[in-house]
Amino acid sequence: MNTESDRANLGWVPASGHQLRMAGVHFDAVRVDGEVGRDLADLMERLTGGRPGPVIVEANGRRSTYFLVPPGSTGHRPWPREAERLTGGPGRVSYVLVPALYGWTWPLSWRCVPTPDGHLVHALLLRNALAALLATVGRAVPGTVRPFGG
Repeated sequence: MNTESDRANLGWVPASGHQLRMAGVHFDAVRVDGEVGRDLADLMERLTGGRPGPVIVEANGRRSTYFLVPPGSTGHRPWPREAERLTGGPGRVSYVLVPALYGWTWPLSWRCVPTPDGHLVHALLLRNALAALLATVGRAVPGTVRPFGG
């Protein structure tokens, strides 16, 4: 991912440090705080053979995990309360702090780096994986599909 052609496809990733990016332009995001977010990232990596799409982790504060999903893909379905949808649209503006691929970006880092092909996290798979994860700890979401036959 060090070639100029690769960087051209990732124009929303800053060259250094981190920058705010408006949700709804290149991606929306789903934020899940704490260990649930980390566990969800683990599960998404297992479900996708190590390629879930871009995932950002925060080392301090709420220790949030941000899953970058296609713009507009989180609507029309209920999400568990543990998931905060960061989207753009009429009357709504959200921003996501995006780290550079290399260098000093603390407290943010890439758990799963973006790829030049533009692959993002599959929102429905993410939602169902979160519901399944919460069900294993007794916090199932009413009306949510239980994807693993449970």
